[in-house]
Amino acid sequence: MNAERDAAAEPKAAVDFGFQQVSPEEKTRRVRDVFASVATRYDLMNDLMSLGVHRLWKRLAVGALHARPGERILDVAGGTGDLTRLLARRVGPSGCVTLSDINGSMLAVGRDRLLDAGIAGNVAIVQGNAEALPFADQSFDAGIIAFGLRNVTDKEAALRSCCRVLRPGGRFIVLEFSRVVLPLLARLYDRYSFSMLPRLGAWVAGDAPSYQYLAESIRRHPDQETLLGMMRAAGFDRCDYFNFSGGIVALHRGYRP
Repeated sequence: MNAERDAAAEPKAAVDFGFQQVSPEEKTRRVRDVFASVATRYDLMNDLMSLGVHRLWKRLAVGALHARPGERILDVAGGTGDLTRLLARRVGPSGCVTLSDINGSMLAVGRDRLLDAGIAGNVAIVQGNAEALPFADQSFDAGIIAFGLRNVTDKEAALRSCCRVLRPGGRFIVLEFSRVVLPLLARLYDRYSFSMLPRLGAWVAGDAPSYQYLAESIRRHPDQETLLGMMRAAGFDRCDYFNFSGGIVALHRGYRP
């Protein structure tokens, strides 16, 4: 009992918040503040930052998930619901897409945009932490997390949680910024990320620091092979990945055994 108490009292290891090292609790708070700050301009900034290419990446990811009519799909850290909109049309009125995010501000924007698009009957909205998803084991046929994993404090716990809520054979996709594999593109991408992104954040969202964090968080995110190993360690089977745009983004895929 004393050993357990002493272990519980030990300070938790620091984690990355961009290029800074902070406590896990501090990272969770700061990430929440970042997305609360940018929620209303989040989709516009994505269009500007990627010249609209993020929409293609997301459509490719949704296509790779192979959602079918009647299925139950989980959109983890789904924020403003752009993937949920695409998935809701695929599962049809007999299926259901659950939009889950830890940030209430992002979910509020997502709910309004789904309603504006006429999508309501086959969508559920649940505020929850990806590290401990508030769903029973084997609740979903498939799941996806797009551009959300790098913001999670404990990525390994989130991947285990996502695996747990899938039924056996359930598919899971991680779409995330990754490691650029072309040297010239990598240099240009670095210059763009650390010069233009904070400026765009200041001009459009009135928040340069949040987009400085974005650029830094991408560099701290595990590369393709490391994330592949993390998915296997979390319990996923038949894992593989594909690079988009020279490795600026990678799509990782796995299945619950």
